[in-house]
Amino acid sequence: MNQTSKIINQAKKEGRKALLEPEAKMICMEYGILVTKFKVALNEKEAAKHADEIGYPVVLKIVSPDIIHKSDAGGVIVNLKNPAEVTNAYKKIIENVKKYNAKAKIVGVLVQEMAPQSTEVIVGAIKDPQFGQAIMFGLGGIFVEIFKDVNFRIAPLTLDDAKEMITELKAYPLLKGFRNTPPADIDALISILCNTSRLVMDNQEIKELDLNPIMAYQKGAKTVDARIILE
Repeated sequence: MNQTSKIINQAKKEGRKALLEPEAKMICMEYGILVTKFKVALNEKEAAKHADEIGYPVVLKIVSPDIIHKSDAGGVIVNLKNPAEVTNAYKKIIENVKKYNAKAKIVGVLVQEMAPQSTEVIVGAIKDPQFGQAIMFGLGGIFVEIFKDVNFRIAPLTLDDAKEMITELKAYPLLKGFRNTPPADIDALISILCNTSRLVMDNQEIKELDLNPIMAYQKGAKTVDARIILE
């Protein structure tokens, strides 16, 4: 049994539909989808140690099956530049989350590298009762909500499908490099789309998948946030 099946089976056993972010990222890694470096800390000392190993700046995020929207709970602190900031942020996150939901089960705190800013894209998947797994691609971050410039294809994707999903976006000129914006690595984005297609086709229990934002660089692309919901 591969790691993905183990993670999904464990979540089902625990009666969880939403995978924890570290679980979703481990699945991404198994399918060749590059994610930001991360480690889970169980106390502030561990958080500082992990941050030193990952390299500054880092982001801290709550890991809890009971906290879906981490920011709403005060469970995310970004741009931490040294061990003291990390230690304080760890304590603050735990305090915020307990105030937000005293009964929330806290698994730990995710220490994650802070990916350099770049053009943000989103890759998603949603299981349609009629057509099966559908893959989505568009501009990520806040842009996805403002412009709603996204394309869908039914999985499994071919390389041509993936390429068309990117080139048919209204915002494609932005990905090619526009004014001061450097061009994105289109091949890396095609690879993420095809690997996401493979991931959801292999694991039909996945109802929704969200990789947002993905930072698209001139060379490569990194997934910053990953969310997986099971049926």
